[in-house]
Amino acid sequence: MAATGHVEEVDYQGRRLFIIGTAHVSAKSVEEVQRVIEEVRPETVCVELDETRYRALVDESQWRKLDIFQVIRQKKVLFLLVSMGLAAYQRKLGERLGVKPGAELVAAVRKAEEVGAELVLADRDIQATLKRTWSNLSFWNKVKLTGALVSAPFAVEEITEEQVEELKDRDHISEMMQEFARIMPQVKTPLIDERDSYLMSTIQEAPGSKVVGVVGAGHVEGMLAHLGKTVDREDLSKLPPPSKVTAVLKWVIPLVVLAAFYQGYREHAGEGLRQMLYAWVLPNSIAAALGGIIAGAKPLTVLVGLVASPITSLNPTIGAGMVAGLVEAWLRRPTVEDCERINEDVMTLRGAYRNRFTRVLLVTVLVTLGSAVGAWVGAGWVVSLL
Repeated sequence: MAATGHVEEVDYQGRRLFIIGTAHVSAKSVEEVQRVIEEVRPETVCVELDETRYRALVDESQWRKLDIFQVIRQKKVLFLLVSMGLAAYQRKLGERLGVKPGAELVAAVRKAEEVGAELVLADRDIQATLKRTWSNLSFWNKVKLTGALVSAPFAVEEITEEQVEELKDRDHISEMMQEFARIMPQVKTPLIDERDSYLMSTIQEAPGSKVVGVVGAGHVEGMLAHLGKTVDREDLSKLPPPSKVTAVLKWVIPLVVLAAFYQGYREHAGEGLRQMLYAWVLPNSIAAALGGIIAGAKPLTVLVGLVASPITSLNPTIGAGMVAGLVEAWLRRPTVEDCERINEDVMTLRGAYRNRFTRVLLVTVLVTLGSAVGAWVGAGWVVSLL
């Protein structure tokens, strides 16, 4: 095995594998990728991308194709917001460093075409990675991780010029993932270890006597530890089944509240049931409406959230946030221009509120959060009246 700069050269079963460890926002990485592919002239170039991220890099019109109603119905709002937060973080960091995020991957794609090499998307599907990671987290760790990713773009402003120079030669995105893994050990296996083995497996099985792999520098060490190992990539790509415990817990509040209503009616007749209904409806309605107001929802949307929350909180198959989000999308009608401006607008909180598309997402999430808080408070209040 030979190492040159950020390139690891490996002999594997009579073939030569060149693993380039890049910094995702480094101009030097772009130059190195281009140089190595030009010099090696490989039969195959593997890049740390899946189909979704590949399209995002090469198709700048992707946002035009987003259907806000489908995003809400398919319950992908939080996933999309988190993805936007991480993407905005990379773009803002890239602006400070003077290079577009993922530029080295784009350079690899173009250089592969130039030298006639086959392009292989070597990474696991991003949704599989995120869902497997998400399923490993406790409720509070999910809240912390979401908050960290959504707030990440605003942290870039605090980076000093000296730190900017240090970051130019580092894979800061991989470092951030490593930091998440240190703080929350549950994410290390799905977010880092599984992807290391997946990437190495794809690259070592790629066709050709000479193969170049372009990956984040933070993956290289872990990948080389998996060299030569047999990996079931299909198994690693399976989405985790819904947790039975989570499925049961979804019905805990509705069943407890309905049982309390029944008991209250039996013991105190109409007056007892009336008090319990107040105890259930008031916190549900107020919290959901407050979430809509904080998100800047239209008045009708706030009213819909207020009315829907006490009802939907008794039915785990539909949430007040989904209902409010669909109403807000209908009232606000995001335009193609809004979709095209998403990348720019999510860079700031003001921009996220100004953009109709991201405003609808915020309304959906905050009404959902408000309704959930209201349901817990309401359930406790109802039980206390027994």
